[in-house]
Amino acid sequence: MAAGCCGVKKQKLSSSPPSGSGGGGGASSSSHCSGESQCRAGELGLGGAGTRLNGLGGLAGGGSGSGCTLSPPQGCGGGGGISLSPPPSCGVGTLLSTPAAATSPSPSLSSAASSSSPGSRKMVVSAEMCCFCFDVLYCHLYGYQQPRTPRFTNEPYPLFVTWKIGRDKRLRGCIGTFSAMNLHSGLREYTLTSALKDSRFPPMTRDELPRLFCSVSLLTNFEDVCDYLDWEVGVHGIRIEFINEKGSKRTATYLPEVAKEQGWDHIQTIDSLLRKGGYKAPITNEFRKTIKLTRYRSEKMTLSYAEYLAHRQHHHFQNGIGHPLPPYNHYS
Repeated sequence: MAAGCCGVKKQKLSSSPPSGSGGGGGASSSSHCSGESQCRAGELGLGGAGTRLNGLGGLAGGGSGSGCTLSPPQGCGGGGGISLSPPPSCGVGTLLSTPAAATSPSPSLSSAASSSSPGSRKMVVSAEMCCFCFDVLYCHLYGYQQPRTPRFTNEPYPLFVTWKIGRDKRLRGCIGTFSAMNLHSGLREYTLTSALKDSRFPPMTRDELPRLFCSVSLLTNFEDVCDYLDWEVGVHGIRIEFINEKGSKRTATYLPEVAKEQGWDHIQTIDSLLRKGGYKAPITNEFRKTIKLTRYRSEKMTLSYAEYLAHRQHHHFQNGIGHPLPPYNHYS
């Protein structure tokens, strides 16, 4: 399942399908997941490890640069004949609990924004996680042996890795999974998936490294809600599940920051997700009420390439990094 989390282009939202386009890309399911061309996803909280999502709204696998649509992976989506009915329960139930263990983020690089509930626990996400993602990408692009096992926690979390580029921080790749993965292997996998296999973009190159920003998002506090409006813009990410006009089950998601960055209200966000999920019929309020919605929060940390270099130069010896460090003037 790809989730359009960041760098979403403005969409023209209406109750009728966009002319000539039918719902945006992202409804296709391709063999590689999470890099936009990946779709081996499962239901939220139910799918096996490896459910890949565009970190901005949809299933990795196709689509415009406006987020990510969750389309069912091969063999994962409903066939015809599924009756359209409202969510079975109206209570708010926790779908996915998060590990109790937590580590505090690096105090020197706390340029992160967190959507997790304030004061409840220490943040798990850290600058070191972003550094590790840069390490993995750097080693891959230059043919070095992959970095050693990092020292941050290896607890399992649903996660997204997002790449942006340039002064205007344009989206360059965003893919993740709703299946909880151990952080060491999960970040390693989705670093390369989001950088190289997001079908909206060509694979990253060495020349782009100095202009990159890396964000790691850890997803927490999953809750099923009965009312599709029962979530807060800028606080909750949302995942919707619906039955399209052909009777097939479709899903789509946006990370917590997307709606706020786009200036969308609840209805605009829901309608955008429906279109990204491939729904082409007119969107009515009655249809919106049939959507099954899950809300969640995230912890997010962002680091620029320059911050990564500074951090690595400072901690090189004590961290025992097993590959050559990129010098400050590497691209000068």
